[in-house]
Amino acid sequence: MLLSTHSYTLPLNGKYKLLLPMMFWRSFLLLLSIIAINDVVAVVVTNAKRIPSTLDGPFDPVTVPYDVSLRGNAVDLPDTDPRVRRRVKGFEPEQISVSLSVSYDSVWISWVTGEFQIGNTIKPLNPNTVASLVRYGRSRFPLTHEAIGYSLVYNQLYPFEGLQNYTSGIIHHVRLTGLKPSTLYYYRCGDPSISALSDIYHFRTLPVSGPRSYPKRIAVVGDLGLTYNTTDTISHLTRNNPDLVILVGDVTYANLYLTNGTGSDCYDCSFPDTPIHETYQPRWDYWGRFMQSLISKTPIMVVEGNHEIEEQAGNQRFVAYSSRFAFPSKESESSSTFYYSFNAGGIHFIMLGAYISYNKSAEQYKWLERDLAKVDRSMTPWLVAAWHPPWYSSYKAHYKEAECMRVEMEELLYTYGVDIVLNGHVHAYERSNRVYNFTLDPCGPVHITVGDGGNREKMAIEHADETGNCPEASSTYDVYMGGFCAKNFTSGPAAGKFCWDWQPDYSAFRESSFGHGILEVSLCISVSLRAFVQQMKHHSEE
Repeated sequence: MLLSTHSYTLPLNGKYKLLLPMMFWRSFLLLLSIIAINDVVAVVVTNAKRIPSTLDGPFDPVTVPYDVSLRGNAVDLPDTDPRVRRRVKGFEPEQISVSLSVSYDSVWISWVTGEFQIGNTIKPLNPNTVASLVRYGRSRFPLTHEAIGYSLVYNQLYPFEGLQNYTSGIIHHVRLTGLKPSTLYYYRCGDPSISALSDIYHFRTLPVSGPRSYPKRIAVVGDLGLTYNTTDTISHLTRNNPDLVILVGDVTYANLYLTNGTGSDCYDCSFPDTPIHETYQPRWDYWGRFMQSLISKTPIMVVEGNHEIEEQAGNQRFVAYSSRFAFPSKESESSSTFYYSFNAGGIHFIMLGAYISYNKSAEQYKWLERDLAKVDRSMTPWLVAAWHPPWYSSYKAHYKEAECMRVEMEELLYTYGVDIVLNGHVHAYERSNRVYNFTLDPCGPVHITVGDGGNREKMAIEHADETGNCPEASSTYDVYMGGFCAKNFTSGPAAGKFCWDWQPDYSAFRESSFGHGILEVSLCISVSLRAFVQQMKHHSEE
């Protein structure tokens, strides 16, 4: 049951008024709601009660006491669960998904054919033996258009005795182009030459970019995994009927397993002596099968998390992540699957990589400068950035872990007026006040951590500002910068300390529970641009 709601508005940044004087007359309502995994979905906006604005803020920090019942059932689905079993034959497509290109007129269709292999002796499939073809159109019959893509197979190899190797099925990616905005399309994928076509699926393209054109609902979720909590999260998320899903890292948690399929809630605790951090790659296939009912019709955009690192032979990393999803990297002039951008109506999304180089001389930083400089705020007034580990989190878990990234990139994002930042990693919910450089700033973005999708690891409960919980600065070493960036605060109430002694003023609301976010954009009659971000408190049903 819904116990209470917390809402506030994000007004137009003053600096935008200098950069974009034509924006004064535009207005719309933007809601970000954390929906209970076992709750009735509701968004409460009435004329009877004015929604507070950040003009009324900053808000006094709020902490919701931890309720142990919110832990839910954080146990992974077994491979015997029918929702993760292979249900196709031969080279028929499975694990079908849709993802976006840079704008409404193009999407990617991805799927897998053939069976994976795992063991001491594996023989990779030949991707050239099965065609990558999609037939599509605005009517179910006939499907008048056809597109050809490419295919690949990836391996996860471990050069250590006793560890099992993995080779995937054939992964296909096909880009559809020339699509109309806000239009329902039907499609089939596969290889008709060997009678291996999928059933007919459908998706709806996003609206054209413009100051009054927005998707109705965008789902935001992080640290998802494949537990019984995950199934509840996805069930409630699906009932929200989103137009787009944003997954801010940590997808399958396949790296909580040994290659023999033995798993643990804490890999390092249970398997401290393994010669390399192992993974059980079939968990990716299970995840793709479970998610197909949602992401075969609703586009999903993913950015990497630490659980996607998955080191293997030859010091290769992120191979499953980079192989299984289609990314609009080339279309957004990125050279990497770790960072890219796209438009969703009047919102420009920037997805950034926290686990590759991001310093000012790195290619990612240079790409970000170019991408931000090209954003036309008259067509995409809203600028949303997403990456995995949060810069502003008051939880003990991962405290200031991404400080080097913040030091390198925050000024650039601030200069270009990023409105909202979406993160995961910390297994809880937290919303910040508008902040820049740990100082309340009406021109800074609101940072929202939604790292509570349902994974099997422990919930983040302890806060760094509680007695005895402040981590040591030595816990924040950054391998990409080769040093420590997290230091004691130099000003404000926490000056000279590594942690606050109470909930920081930049932390507006925090709660330890599983859930997901819904971003709603609605036009409203007003003379100024406002964005409303609503956080809905929830509890699980007993």
